[in-house]
Amino acid sequence: MSKKILLVDDEAQLVEMMTMRFEAAGYEVISANDGQAALDKARNENPDLIILDLMLPKMDGYKVCALLKKDSRYKDIPIILFSAKAQEEDRKLGDEVGADAYIAKPFEPEELFGKIKQLLGE
Repeated sequence: MSKKILLVDDEAQLVEMMTMRFEAAGYEVISANDGQAALDKARNENPDLIILDLMLPKMDGYKVCALLKKDSRYKDIPIILFSAKAQEEDRKLGDEVGADAYIAKPFEPEELFGKIKQLLGE
């Protein structure tokens, strides 16, 4: 059975490109383009992994990550924070809200796929 990835980003082109790559690699992809939709989809779809942009409309990625990680039903879903904000303090905040990994944009697809495989235990 293919693993389900929730991809959260407000850049439609990026979501489209990444969805094609993930599907080509055999993953099922669901997406959301704002923080509230991300939270709703995470709760309703129970994805195997979440790739979460930080700069989102309605609710930022830190808040979404913190809310999911504080909830016993969703705390074990690996979350990769994905952002152009790559300062040390951004990474530290990512650790504080419970993110499992942090990948800076622009990113190397190999790095992202490697991290996904690692977090999914593939």
